Amino acid sequence: MRRREFITLLAGAAASPLGARAQAARVPTVGFLGPTAPQIWSSWTKAFVDRFAELGWVDGRTVRIVYRFANGQAERARELAAELVALKVDLIVTSGSGTGPAMKATSQIPIVFALASEPVATGYVASLARPGGNVTGLSLEAPDLGGKRLGYLRHIVPTAHRLAVLTDIAYLASKLDLDHIKTVAPALGFDPVPVEIRRAEDIEPAFGGLRGRAEAMYVCSADPLVNNNRDRISALALGAKLPTVYAEKAYAEAGGLISYGPNVPDMFRRAAEYADKILKGAKPADLPVEQPNTFEFVINLKTAKTLGLTIPQTLIATADAVIE
Repeated sequence: MRRREFITLLAGAAASPLGARAQAARVPTVGFLGPTAPQIWSSWTKAFVDRFAELGWVDGRTVRIVYRFANGQAERARELAAELVALKVDLIVTSGSGTGPAMKATSQIPIVFALASEPVATGYVASLARPGGNVTGLSLEAPDLGGKRLGYLRHIVPTAHRLAVLTDIAYLASKLDLDHIKTVAPALGFDPVPVEIRRAEDIEPAFGGLRGRAEAMYVCSADPLVNNNRDRISALALGAKLPTVYAEKAYAEAGGLISYGPNVPDMFRRAAEYADKILKGAKPADLPVEQPNTFEFVINLKTAKTLGLTIPQTLIATADAVIE
């Protein structure tokens, strides 16, 4: 062997382990874009992180996870989405209204929405079966969720007719929910009274304007505005003596009367499975959007007592959780 060839071979052998170690040290980065406040996402992110770890993606070891929260501010969500793109994350995980800003920030980085209302109508995906583009995830859509919520409410307030429907009218999914409730409510004996809000400052006056106009309330699909103010909304509904039905368990835990909807932590666990597949080479366009398969019906008996309501035992027996 010539001397020059020997030196080249020796240098390659010495450099190879270093190169391998450098390559092994590079771990993918997942960016979380939360459109609401971090405390609202805490149990959801934990569900994602726990399932992600079960799949081999351990934060700080085999993956790096960075978090950004917009606290319900649309402009801030756009800024944070651009920030995650600048960080060159390998994947963005978001939900609902965080999806739009993420899509505007990148058409290349894969995006997984852990939950979204009406993802086709909002333009997030072309269809549930064939998402197209760089976006996929889990839809909150399920057959007649609004009708089921009103059915539970009707069992509790059999004589109520005037139904306030609290809606963030600027949020498309909430508006679509309102349209659906207008259609199904009359068959259940409810007369819908739309209550439109657009910002946090509208919430308290909206309740003030309901005096004598409503006997119960339905809160439309949760969006950043409603999510960020759920404690306040629950307290105002209780103060107004309005039996209220919500879409998510956290609202019943915050003092709401009842809730019925998809198990959100379960959807974040399933989002981790999407992220796992994408980081292993799958394309979002090839991963169909899934619908919820686990639902929760929650009753807050403490709130019922405050409102002077008696919950039928047959209804309590069907609940997935009862708050006493």
